[in-house]
Amino acid sequence: MTGRRLLLALLGILSLAAAAVAQQDPDPAPMAVTAPPHAPAQHALTATDLGAWLDGFMATTLEQGKIAGAQVVVVDDGEVLFKRGYGYADVAAKIPMDPDRHQMRIGSTSKLFAWTAVMQLVEAGKIDLDADVNRYLDFRISAPGDRPVTMTDLMTHRGGFEEGLKDVMATDPKLLKTNERYLKENMRPFMFAPGEVPAYSNYGTALAGYIVQRVSGEPYEAYVERHILAPLAMRSTTARQPLPPAFATTAAKGYRTSETPPSPFELVGTAPAGQISATGADMANFMLAHLQDGRFGDARILRPETARLMHRPSLKAPTGFDTLAHGFFRGERNGRIVLGHGGDTVVFHSDLNLLPEEGVGIFVSFNSRGENDSVYGARERLFQHFLDRYFAVSVPVTPPAIATAAEDARAIAGSYESSRRVETGFISLFYLLQQDQIVANEDGTITASWVSNERFRETAPGLWREVGGARQLRATRAGGRPAIGDSRNPVAILQMAPTGRSGAVFQLVAGLSLLVLLCAAITWPIAAWVGYSRRLGPLATGRAALVRRLTRIAVVANLVYLLAWYSVLAPILRTDVGYYNGGLDSLIRFLQVAAIVPLLGAILGLLNTWLAFRAKLNWAARARSFIVALALIGFLWVAWMAGFIGWSLNY
Repeated sequence: MTGRRLLLALLGILSLAAAAVAQQDPDPAPMAVTAPPHAPAQHALTATDLGAWLDGFMATTLEQGKIAGAQVVVVDDGEVLFKRGYGYADVAAKIPMDPDRHQMRIGSTSKLFAWTAVMQLVEAGKIDLDADVNRYLDFRISAPGDRPVTMTDLMTHRGGFEEGLKDVMATDPKLLKTNERYLKENMRPFMFAPGEVPAYSNYGTALAGYIVQRVSGEPYEAYVERHILAPLAMRSTTARQPLPPAFATTAAKGYRTSETPPSPFELVGTAPAGQISATGADMANFMLAHLQDGRFGDARILRPETARLMHRPSLKAPTGFDTLAHGFFRGERNGRIVLGHGGDTVVFHSDLNLLPEEGVGIFVSFNSRGENDSVYGARERLFQHFLDRYFAVSVPVTPPAIATAAEDARAIAGSYESSRRVETGFISLFYLLQQDQIVANEDGTITASWVSNERFRETAPGLWREVGGARQLRATRAGGRPAIGDSRNPVAILQMAPTGRSGAVFQLVAGLSLLVLLCAAITWPIAAWVGYSRRLGPLATGRAALVRRLTRIAVVANLVYLLAWYSVLAPILRTDVGYYNGGLDSLIRFLQVAAIVPLLGAILGLLNTWLAFRAKLNWAARARSFIVALALIGFLWVAWMAGFIGWSLNY
């Protein structure tokens, strides 16, 4: 798995995840671009044309990406225009995918149900969006600074919480915590003061779901069933985990790829953030209700004014930048306002997008990651091709660069880390290894590692525009550091990594330290055998000899210590998220105690070097002891930075 794919996989797990759509200003206007005289040809949005296009697109996508199956549903003008299944709901049994029958795990698209529930209770006067959330809780959220966390903060992912992995997902129902238990036993540390920095948070959404339960007096699952699913006639949808018996035979199976056995049913620990199982046909009803200001047929889940409030931006953003609209991602694509939310579990991947001004919505859900995580690109291409086919827009012309572009490019070049990350515990290692890069190019443009094959030109001070495109990057500050905002991502910002947290520095120190320790562990036995066979006398005696021997033991112990941590980290590489639960606590605690190994190793390395120089050994022996000491100190620093040293079991 490539480094970038590893990060995508990890973020998909941690977030269940927000796939994107678009967001913009409170009163969005068309993007200010110069257009060619003729816009691209546009197709009529009809069931016939959709079928002709999607049948070809999906057949190729599923086959090439090794994706088992998918559902696509499109609504228009208050009706279901198109719904179709592709591939298989059960590969072995050759059961074709059916959007009327087969439930898909919709991951973080489930958040829209939580936010709809919140807005219902706002409408009823039971929740104040700007009140301290502690008003509604039976435990306390202690935020840094004077400002409390509000429901608006939770809906805009500005609660300030660090991400987390422990107990996020399970496959064994015995290991699934209730949402209440999860929130109280897995409280996430704060990385930022509330309201200041976007940092996507499943914990924040789970907290909002618990508030719905507390305020309404109903279990969250029952509330969603009674107040959302029932009025929308979503009879084949459930918020319950595991699945109720009635759904056991109709749920689509999930796969890593179409060529692998099905994965176990995924249970979401941050339940309101990703617990919904739904058919495409039912999701059509949900889209129709939001496109019709809360009305579905004769039923209503929100008053028109509440629905319009929910769809309006809750945060002002620079022109052309996505924002959030009380839980929906909101922005502009192809000159149209788009509201939506994506969602990922390990094997299911969904996306819901609404064009409210056109009365159009599209929902797609895949039941496989696909080969090399191909589903991510497939999902993105499907929606962009849908827009280009039915809502075509002229290709933008990028304005010229400002005079200081080359100098400014060099100033912002470097390593960056997402505000949506883990800093507590051993999971932080992966964020150190997967930092993003901005590179200053010779022509004055910049290249961003998270945007494939595109260059950005500085068209205004601190504002970088994709050459030939609409995507923008903005130089700003976040958490007291230089930062980069991406117009396509309103739920995270990239902070420049200080030298002490630089992924490049970390990898250099880790690589050199490990290389030296491995070489020492291999060459010392060889050198000892050579000395013995040639009847050479010992290089040192007495205390110096003892310390040399203990240093060699410390080198081997450090390598064993690293292998033990690798056994804990390896499941992430195969996205085995259910591995990370309370059952692992004893092993992690043992490894935390074992941090004495790199600490003693560094001390012994320094002592060995001091004795080598004091005893006036030959220059080669002194150099070897000094290099080994540096490696042992480097290894200790690496263990600290990787989160191996600490006492928290909440990661």
